[in-house]
Amino acid sequence: MGRSRVMALLAASALAAFGLTNAAPASAQGHPCRGGYVGLTFDDGPSATAPQLLAALRAHRLRATFFNQGDNSLARPEMVRAEQRAGMWIGNHTFTHPHLPQLSDAAVFQEIASTQWVLRDITGREPTLFRPPYGETNDQVRAAEERIGVLEVLWTVDSRDWAGVTAEEIAAAARTLQPGGIILMHDWPPATIEAIPQIARDLAARGLCAGRIAWTPEDIPYGDQVFHAKAARP
Repeated sequence: MGRSRVMALLAASALAAFGLTNAAPASAQGHPCRGGYVGLTFDDGPSATAPQLLAALRAHRLRATFFNQGDNSLARPEMVRAEQRAGMWIGNHTFTHPHLPQLSDAAVFQEIASTQWVLRDITGREPTLFRPPYGETNDQVRAAEERIGVLEVLWTVDSRDWAGVTAEEIAAAARTLQPGGIILMHDWPPATIEAIPQIARDLAARGLCAGRIAWTPEDIPYGDQVFHAKAARP
C-alpha cells in the first residue's frame, strides 16, 4: 500500500474518532428530558371540548393525566377510550364533583368507588390515581382513598384556567413548574387548549418532558397539608 494511501486512511480514522468523541457529549447534552419530568393534569372531563384538547396534546407530543368524572365518563365513554389509546393516563375525579369533606363516610366512598367501576368498565383498568374536587381533602377522604387503593394527587402549580385567565397566563403558570411538579388544568376552558403549543415550546426549551404521576416518599407541600405524588419518567 502506498504512503499516500496509508496517510489517507490514518486521517480518515482520526476524523472518525474525533467525530465520535464529540458526538457523545452533544447527544447527552441534547437529551430532550435532561431537565426532568413534570405532570400535566386536566380535571373534570371528558367535556365537549376534550377532543380538541387531546388533538392539541397529540400534535405536540405531550402526555398528560386526565382526572375524569364518573358522570362525564358515562356520557362520553369513547372519549375516555380515545385518551387511553393516545397514551394518556386516566385518573379518578369522583362521580359528581362534590365537596367531599361535607359528605358522610359512605357517600365519600361511593363517589370514589363508583367512578373506579365506571372507568374500569370503559378502559379495562381501574385507576390508581385520584384527585379530590377543589383539592379538598381530610382524614375522612384519605381513609376512603386507602380503602379503595388510590393515590391522592394534588398539585404544586394552579394554572387558574378555571377562573377565566388567558392562554398567556396559563402558559406563564406552567413555566413555574419545577422538576417533579404537577400543574392543575381543566379540559373545558378554550384558553387551556390555546395554551398547549406554548406550554410544549416552553417545556422543550427547559429540557422538561411531560411524565406520569407516581408515589413519592417526599412530603410535597399543599397549603397546610402534604401529599405524596410527583411527576416521573413514563
